[in-house]
Amino acid sequence: MRRIVYNKLVDWKNSKDRKPLILRGVRQCGKTWILKEFGKNNYENIAYFNFEGNEHLKERFCIDFDVARIIEELSILNKKAIKPEKTLIIFDEIQFCNEALSSLKYFCENAPEYHVACAGSLLGILLSKPLSFPVGKVDFIDLRPMNFYEFLLANNEEMLIEHLKKNIDKVSPLFEEKLKNYLKNYYIVGGMPEVVNEWITSKDIEKVEKKQDIILNSYELDFAKHAPLSDTPKLSLIWDYIPRELSRENSKFVFGHVKHGARAKDLEDAMQWLISAGMCYKVNKIDKPSMPLSSYLNMSSFKLYMCDVGLLRRKAGVYPSVILLDNNEIYKEFKGAMAENFVLLELININSNVPYYWSSGNTAEVDFVWQLREKIIPFEVKSGTVLNSRSLSIYMDKYKPEIAVKTSMKNISLNDNIVNIPLYLLWNLDEYIKIICNNNE
Repeated sequence: MRRIVYNKLVDWKNSKDRKPLILRGVRQCGKTWILKEFGKNNYENIAYFNFEGNEHLKERFCIDFDVARIIEELSILNKKAIKPEKTLIIFDEIQFCNEALSSLKYFCENAPEYHVACAGSLLGILLSKPLSFPVGKVDFIDLRPMNFYEFLLANNEEMLIEHLKKNIDKVSPLFEEKLKNYLKNYYIVGGMPEVVNEWITSKDIEKVEKKQDIILNSYELDFAKHAPLSDTPKLSLIWDYIPRELSRENSKFVFGHVKHGARAKDLEDAMQWLISAGMCYKVNKIDKPSMPLSSYLNMSSFKLYMCDVGLLRRKAGVYPSVILLDNNEIYKEFKGAMAENFVLLELININSNVPYYWSSGNTAEVDFVWQLREKIIPFEVKSGTVLNSRSLSIYMDKYKPEIAVKTSMKNISLNDNIVNIPLYLLWNLDEYIKIICNNNE
């Protein structure tokens, strides 16, 4: 499967200022696979080492930080010589060995000719001991679950993607229906590579859901593995609450809804743990869409979204057949939540910026306010084809944004500074923004 991050790895290899690399991401998003694939295609050899449960390996780093000794002993373990610039050294689950994490500093300073790439969970690396992290001595690349563009690639739709890039002003009815069906499949499957691969190879929903259950269970096992024992019940409460929160008409997160009588001080640490682990995203409210957006956030109002729409769907217990039926009333409210979560993840994949949302009392709410370079762009998300949006009109009358986006299942349309972009084309958002800017000049 092709991943967008692959080109970033090639750039890292060719960089004159290359440092040891840490590829960060939520568990099961494909870090190990992409590093091995990258190594196979760009190096003579791969030397792969996994630190989880491997005490013999950890001992190599507990003696000292003599890189020459470490390389010699790793070569013996690898049963093949590790050559400068010819071998990609992969340290997997590096968060399980603080000394190995510390050694990256010495690889950077004393042996930059060795190419070292590490895979680690976001949370595990964050929780490494204070003296172990090599500040300023490593490069970072973040990996997330596959976005919709990558999902299309996994379905061998390269020609369709190229056609859409060339014919940017309209999607033909022939392809429109096809893309809608792919998006429904993506809502069901999500972007976890192992789950996507199961879908591509078997098209068996039962097997897909078993893969999703394994991932969800592994996340909950991480609660006990990494979190303080006293926080484990709180983590489970918040994690289980997210789908319920999103399905409500007012999806603002309320601590008292997670557990009766609970306050922020009771659950805040547990919530931050989930965010740091990459398992969910916190979307804060802003009172005013001005730069920098962070200066105008309202600390008391926010929403939580999950890291993958497929996992959200499975955790919420929504049956795949319900998603495939457009007019199913029992899915009506959660359909909007799925669309919002999808849009959030597509925006984060574009430039890593987590958007905000805006509301004005009980009169108006804009789903997302997002910064793309020098532009602050409001987003109204619709799960179907109805585009009426009183909230966005109120926002535009008040703030006069240069660009506004409606995203729905309706085909592309440009109207002055408002663009309607189909949900299934958000991966090409940057190009549509450029068109609006050029038209307005």
